[in-house]
Amino acid sequence: MTAGAPAPEETRADGPVRVPVDAEAGARRPAQGAAARRALLAHPALLLTGIVLASLNMRVALASVAPLVGEMSEAFGLSSTASSLVTSVPVLFLGLGALVAPWLGRRFGAERVLFGALLLLGVGILARLLPSVYALYGGGVLVGTAIALLNVLMPGLIKRDFPDRAAAMTSVYTGAMIAGATVAAAAAVPLEKALGGGWQASLGFWSLLAVVAALGWLPQVLIARGRPGPASRAVPAAGARPVRVWRSALAWQVTLFMGLQSLWSYVLIAWMPTMFTDHGMSRSTAGVIFAFNNLIQVAGAFAVPLLAGRMRSQRPLIVLVTTLVAAGYAGLLVAPVQGAWLWSAVLGVGQGGAVGLALTLIVLRSGDAVTAARLSGMAQTVGYLLAAAGPLAAGVLHQATGSWTLPICVVLGVCAAALAVGLLAARDRTV
Repeated sequence: MTAGAPAPEETRADGPVRVPVDAEAGARRPAQGAAARRALLAHPALLLTGIVLASLNMRVALASVAPLVGEMSEAFGLSSTASSLVTSVPVLFLGLGALVAPWLGRRFGAERVLFGALLLLGVGILARLLPSVYALYGGGVLVGTAIALLNVLMPGLIKRDFPDRAAAMTSVYTGAMIAGATVAAAAAVPLEKALGGGWQASLGFWSLLAVVAALGWLPQVLIARGRPGPASRAVPAAGARPVRVWRSALAWQVTLFMGLQSLWSYVLIAWMPTMFTDHGMSRSTAGVIFAFNNLIQVAGAFAVPLLAGRMRSQRPLIVLVTTLVAAGYAGLLVAPVQGAWLWSAVLGVGQGGAVGLALTLIVLRSGDAVTAARLSGMAQTVGYLLAAAGPLAAGVLHQATGSWTLPICVVLGVCAAALAVGLLAARDRTV
C-alpha cells in the first residue's frame, strides 16, 4: 500500500471496514488490531511522547563516552587503537543489530521490540561500568544492538502511523535524537564531578533515561496487545507487492549515503574532543565545544527534513550538507584550536542536516511502510557496518602517524564519495 492510498477493505454486515497494513509484516490487521491502532492515534500526544523519549536515547550512550574516553583509556591501560574500539564496537553492532531488527519487528511487533530495546540499552550502559575491559566492550555490544533496533524500526513506524507527515515527524525524532546527544556530551564531565563517582557514575546516569523512555513507551505496548499475533499477520495485504530492496540500485544509493555520512559523524563522536586536547586545549573546554557541536546539529536535523519533504529532488540539500561537513573538517586540519568554535558550528549544521536527510530519504524513497521498514533495515545494516570502520581507522592512522592530518584527509575523501552517491539517492523516484 503506497503512502496516502486507502487501506484495503473487509466486508461486514454493517458495511466495509478499512483495515490498515501492518508496517512490520506487510499484512492486513483484523478489526481488533485496527481498533487498537485507532485508540492509540486518538491520543497523538501519547504516541508523540513515546517517540520523543525513545529518540532521545538513540545517541546518548555514544555521545556520553567521547569526553571521557581519555580517562577510560587510562583506567584500563588502552592504546589509541584499543580506545577506538570503545566507540567502534557499538557502531559495529548498530549494523549487526540492524540485520535482525526487521525480523524481530515482524515477529513481535515494533512496539514490543522498541520497548525491549530501551530496557536492553539500560542494561548495556550499566554493564560498561563493571571493572573489566571485557564488560566495557560487552556493554558496547548491548548498547549498539539496542540502538540498532530503535534506529531501524522507527522510520517504518513513522511511515505507518504518520504517512502524510512522515518528513515532519522524521525531523522531530532526529531533532530529539541529537538533542539527547547534546545534553549527554555537555553533561559528561560536570556529572563526573557532581556525582563524585568518576567516569563510571557519569556514564551510568544515562541508564535512568533509558528506563524513563521504556516507561513512556509502555502505553504503546499495552495498546498493541489488541493487535493480532504473528500467525494472523501472515496473510499478505491486498495488492501488496514485495519489494526486493537488496536488488535495487536506488536502495543501494540511499544505503551508501547513510553509511558515509554516519562514518564522518562517528569519527567526530569518537575523536573530536581528543583532537582538541591533543592540540593543547583543556579537557573541559573540549567537552563544551563537542557539546556545542551536538547542539548545532539539532538545527540541521530539524530543518533539513522539513525542506526535503517539500522538494521533489533533494540534490541541493545533498550539496549543502556535504560541503558544510567538508569545510568543517578542512578547518580542523588547518586551525583546530583557533577556529574550534567555528568549525564545530559548521560541522554541526552539516552533520545534523546529513543524518536528518539520510533518514528522510529512507522514507521518501519508499512507496509504503513495508518498503520503508525493509529499506531502513538495509540502509542501517550496511551503513553502520561501514561507519564502524571510521573511528577504528582514524585511531589506527593517528597512532601510526602521531597526527590527525591523515585521518582528516581520508574523511575529506569520504565527503566526496558521499556527494557523488547522494546526488543519485536524491532523485525523485521510489524503490
